[in-house]
Parts: sequence; structure tokens; C-alpha cells
Amino acid sequence: MSGSSLDGLDLAYVELQERASTNRQAPRTWGYELVKTACYPYPEEWRRRLAGATGLSAMEYQLLHVEYGRYLGERVLQFIEENGLHYRVQLIVSHGHTTFHDPARRMTAQLGDGAAIAAVTRINVVSDLRAMDVALGGQGAPIVPIGEMLLLPEFELFLNLGGIANVSRHGAGASGGEFLAFDVCPANRVLNTLAATAGMEYDKDGMLAAGGGVDLGLLDQLNALPYYAAPWPKSLANEFGTETVLPLVRQAMSTGLSTADALRTYVEHIAEQVERAVEQLCSSGCDAPLGRQEPGAAGANVAGPQAKLLVTGGGAHNAFLVDRLRARLGVEVVVPEAALVDYKEALIMALIGVLRWREENNVLASVTGATRDSIGGAVWIGQE
Repeated sequence: MSGSSLDGLDLAYVELQERASTNRQAPRTWGYELVKTACYPYPEEWRRRLAGATGLSAMEYQLLHVEYGRYLGERVLQFIEENGLHYRVQLIVSHGHTTFHDPARRMTAQLGDGAAIAAVTRINVVSDLRAMDVALGGQGAPIVPIGEMLLLPEFELFLNLGGIANVSRHGAGASGGEFLAFDVCPANRVLNTLAATAGMEYDKDGMLAAGGGVDLGLLDQLNALPYYAAPWPKSLANEFGTETVLPLVRQAMSTGLSTADALRTYVEHIAEQVERAVEQLCSSGCDAPLGRQEPGAAGANVAGPQAKLLVTGGGAHNAFLVDRLRARLGVEVVVPEAALVDYKEALIMALIGVLRWREENNVLASVTGATRDSIGGAVWIGQE
């Protein structure tokens, strides 16, 4: 898994076990073990090349697609060597790195040629996980809800704080069996870019943001962006953060807004948009009614027995951002163990690939707005 924040390549060796269901109408769930995990930070050259991929010519882009596929294959072999996994890996599932994403025109593109991965590793590969859903008129995102439903059925609500924040809810709809989800707003990609103006790779624990103040004018500008008023299903391309959000923040900084204040304001923007998203998803009722607390108020919300919101992704390590979510949301905010925080998406990509190999649906139309559920992914046979 390579996220839009460009912090590195996440790899997880996962063992999956299908569980029998006592309820014939309910989907079977899956047990999992994250046996080995690693994040390989991108060298600066690769970070630069991936960030600039959308500006390449068609020929340059295709060459990068193949070269990055070989890079991914080499990192898989490195991971296997470092963790003694020789002859144990049965399938590689690669999300790739998203570049172009225009579902309105039924197009999405992820760098990382699956054929190149298979050729380098000599292991079977599943890639291009979003393409079928987009071809069926879906947003192609989020695709992780299938894994949340099958791997983590004890939670009703999910929030991933990656380069882009997305939220999902299990058990929605008239039948109580639908999964609803959508992209909320840019998250770590913007926060990390702002932290870089202070010479930091990221704002550790949100400490710099915690010392800043909220610029209400900028916050109002951000919250007024048209995307936030659009109904779901909806998804965001990386360019929304880099070409729409960041220019607004930079304009405010050019007139005297400090980095700390910019970070504090953007943390509040994320928290407010997540609050709105959870309220929308729970408009038909969650496990408990939503409490509400005004920004900055002290104390916890009181809403009786609460639905659980599982928070994962790099932003879950931002203690200040998590505190702001707990202050604003009327649900129980749960940050799990570090392995699941950092590798939930890689874990779910593994399951999506296994479902593809078994020719079972692995993308939910209730989430993406496609005409039907689908079996997404291209298969590349790497074994002789």
C-alpha cells in the first residue's frame, strides 16, 4: 500500500482464515493475523517522481509505471528476505500509488505495473483494484469497507486518517446490512506539507498545532468548499488537497498566519468535517444518539451507550487531532494497537486480493455508487 501522503511503502504479511457463519443470511467473516509488517520510507528521488507523475508525458508515465512496478517487486523480495518468508507467500496484492482519479469520466490510475511485480518476484499478483468499480460508474473509493465488514465486524464506524481522511459505517440502510462510506477531506498530506514549512517531516503528536490558534476566517473558507456539501457517494483526488486546500492556507500564511496557527486551524477543519460526516452517516440512527459538544468545550460528550468509531492511519498517532475528535464526536473513539493503526489498509488489500482470487465480490456498490457490487483486480501469474 502506498498512500497519498508519500511517507513510504507499507508491506504486511497476512494470514487469513475464513470463519463459518451460524447465520445463513449474514456474510462470513474472516480472522486475520498481521504476522510481519514494515514501512519502507521512499528515497527522496522516488517521492519526487511519484509526486510529479501527473505532469509527465504519456510515454514517460508508462515508463514510470513499469519502473515503479519493478521497484515494488524488489521491495517485496527485500521484505521476504528480511523476515524469512521464503516459499510462504502465496499471493501479492498491490494497491499501487494513485495518480489520476476522475470517476466522473470513469477513469482511475494507480502506478505500479502488476506484470512487472509478478515478473520480478515470480509470485502471483493482484493489482488495479479500483478499475472495475469505476468502469461500472462507481467512485472507486473507498474500497476498504469490504474489509472492515469482514475483518472488524465489532465496530460500526470507521475513520482512516491517511493522506485523505475517509469514514464508513456498517449496518446502515433499511435492511441494516449496507455499508456506507466516502472521502471526508485531505488530512496528513496537508498537515505534513504545513509541518515542512517549520522544518519538520510531520507534527509529532500534533504538538505544534496544539500551541496554535484557530483562524476563524480561514476555517470558514475551508468549510465552505463545495465538495463538503455534495452528497455521497463521493471521493477525492490528491489534487484537491494540493491544488485547492493548500493555496487557501498558504494565502493566509502569506499575510501573517504562523505555521502553528495554520496547523491548528487545519486540525479543527478535519475534526469539524469528520463530525459532519459521522452525523450524516448516523442520520438514520447509530447504536446510540449522537451527543454534541461545541469546539473547545471541556469534558466528554454524554450519549449513553455509544457506537464505536475505530480510528486508523498515520493521523491516529496525532494525539492532538484525536483529542479534538473525542471532544467533538458523540461516539466512542477507539485507537487500536499500533500494528492495526499503521497497517489496516495493507491488511484489507490482502483480503481484497484473496476475494479476487476466489472470484468473490470485493467492492461494495453501496459505498461507491456503482451499478452493482463487483470483483475488482487484475491477476498476473508470476509462477512458472
